[in-house]
Amino acid sequence: LRVLDGAVGVFCAVGGVEPQSETVWRQASKYKVPRIGFVNKMDRAGADFLNCVGQMEERLKANPVPLQLPIGAEADFVGIIDLISMKANIYDEKSVNGEKFDVVDIPEHCKELADEYRGKLIEAAADIDDAIMEKFLAGEKVSKEEVTVAVRKGALDLKITPILCGAAFKNKGVQPLLDAVITFLP
Repeated sequence: LRVLDGAVGVFCAVGGVEPQSETVWRQASKYKVPRIGFVNKMDRAGADFLNCVGQMEERLKANPVPLQLPIGAEADFVGIIDLISMKANIYDEKSVNGEKFDVVDIPEHCKELADEYRGKLIEAAADIDDAIMEKFLAGEKVSKEEVTVAVRKGALDLKITPILCGAAFKNKGVQPLLDAVITFLP
């Protein structure tokens, strides 16, 4: 871990934060390695994204900031809400490797939760960037670019841990994860 520029911590949506994850996380903290969290296996029975995020806060003493929310869970896991763009990726079930998805507006039944977590994302960005804080307090809209820059700075300074989700076995959420590695890590 000493030589890494960045890392992706992969957590099981069912099992949450496991003891080995805690050990590796502590080592990454010791060597000041910026990281992203990925909550995997959202398509498995018992998957709970928000519970896993809560365990990161409780057990790892991390400051997890979800950049995505799942649409559904277990067998009903159909897509991901991007909290930066406030759009949804709905995966084509006929696509074998999850490479085909449609970018659509957030489904009505998910809007309230998405708005809540978008607010939390903006608050986290405001803690990092004073310009966003001023816009937030004035009730002005914060752009995707401003949020992205603030999240990157927060991740590199180890102030926040961006959290994404998906189901790697079916490649759901893997493309946004790879994009996040490029965008938010050194």
